[in-house]
Amino acid sequence: MNPKRKQKRLRAAHLAIAGMAALIAAGDHASARTGRSERSVESIVSRTAGEPVMAIVSLRNQRITVYDAQGWILRAPVSSGQKGRETPAGIFSIIQKVEEHYSNLYDDAFMPHMQRITWSGIALHGGPLPGYPASHGCVRMPFDFAARLFDVTRMGLRVIVAPGDVAPVEVAAPALFQSKPGAGALAAARIAEADEAARKAAQARLAAGTAFREATRATVPVRVAENLKLRAETQLAAAETTLGSAASAEAKEQAEDAKAKAVARIAELQAQWDAAKAELQPKLDAVTPAREAAAVAETVRAEAAEAARQMARELEPVSVLISRKTQRLYVRQAFEPIFDSPVTILDADRPIGTHVFTAMERSSGDTDMRWSVVSLDGGRPHGGTVEPHGRARGGSGRDVEPMLTDPDSAKAALDRIVIPQDALDRIAGMAPRSSLIVTDEGVSSETGKGTDFVVLLSGEPQGGIKTRRRSPGPDFRYARPPDRLPFWRSPFGAPFSSW
Repeated sequence: MNPKRKQKRLRAAHLAIAGMAALIAAGDHASARTGRSERSVESIVSRTAGEPVMAIVSLRNQRITVYDAQGWILRAPVSSGQKGRETPAGIFSIIQKVEEHYSNLYDDAFMPHMQRITWSGIALHGGPLPGYPASHGCVRMPFDFAARLFDVTRMGLRVIVAPGDVAPVEVAAPALFQSKPGAGALAAARIAEADEAARKAAQARLAAGTAFREATRATVPVRVAENLKLRAETQLAAAETTLGSAASAEAKEQAEDAKAKAVARIAELQAQWDAAKAELQPKLDAVTPAREAAAVAETVRAEAAEAARQMARELEPVSVLISRKTQRLYVRQAFEPIFDSPVTILDADRPIGTHVFTAMERSSGDTDMRWSVVSLDGGRPHGGTVEPHGRARGGSGRDVEPMLTDPDSAKAALDRIVIPQDALDRIAGMAPRSSLIVTDEGVSSETGKGTDFVVLLSGEPQGGIKTRRRSPGPDFRYARPPDRLPFWRSPFGAPFSSW
């Protein structure tokens, strides 16, 4: 063999071996990283966790923390959008949940336990965590954690994507809304009325059905007697015909005997028919009023059920957004706009910040409400700087406790807002998980049918949302058709590292 050719082949073999070793090492390293990510999932153990009311994603710390009314309950590492496709910082909520989801934007990528926060495709879902921002804009979470979170959240859960890691603090201010007096008792009364109306409607339907069945059964003897009577009358007519044509005394005698029997039988059946009809008539008379009573009871049931549903809708969380940019107040409930109104913001040329006030739970009585607040200041803590999103490597800062919001700054923002009395009168009483958002920003175009308010921080990168086109509405599904197999790619290629 030519020595030069032999040397080239040996060099190629060495490169191949080195390449395989690098791939194996990378795989082991990725496995170790994933193991560390899974182990770094935390749960509160000092108390029983309540229902989640808020999730905060820290882009700087690459971490998600879930809060109930008493504090944090779940915490896990995440991987947000890479440079150029950054996960937008702002205020969102869960608007769709799909347990088994496949992206139609990025190579049919598997996105298990997907919880959508924008119709343009930003979502929370399970995925690989390389230890730094690596997605196309979504927030990847450890697979087990994503499944666990999927099971405990519900539609409308507030999701805050913060540049830094901030934590809610309890706040009290006269400007914060309270529950509508007596709303809880009235809702319970409406539910009780609906249940009672449903019970009476069921009884009325049963009574109408029973009356109809009894009338049907009572009709049978009438029809049997009538048919037998018709047959006896036919026999009588035949006997009379035979009697008229009888040629002998014997034949005449037999015909007269048959006629007599037919006449007696007709009289007997007539008595049976009259008795059956007499028994049938009351039952027939009972059917119509029973049906009318059932119809009335069904109308009452439907009205009571609608009243209970309406009351339940009124107790749904209410979202109020006050924008310094537009100088308006907006109200949405159950993902639907209710109304908007102009407001006055004192010293309107001075920034007011972005603050999310959340009604955590009723504290005492029927009107008192505990509120918390999270303030977003572009991720710049007082006296410090925030590392750019794309530079957060190796889980830097994940062990650092979130920065507490300054309640005085948030209350100062409320003090600058003057809401017209007619707007205050139209805002329904607050229920737990209701929110008040005060912000310098306007309402994002992502806010629309089937969403709560979406607010994007204009001073933060938004590559992950600018590269996407908003879908036509909440009926639009990104989910893979059930008859279509997933498109798998090499684990060493781009798709798995860029979901």
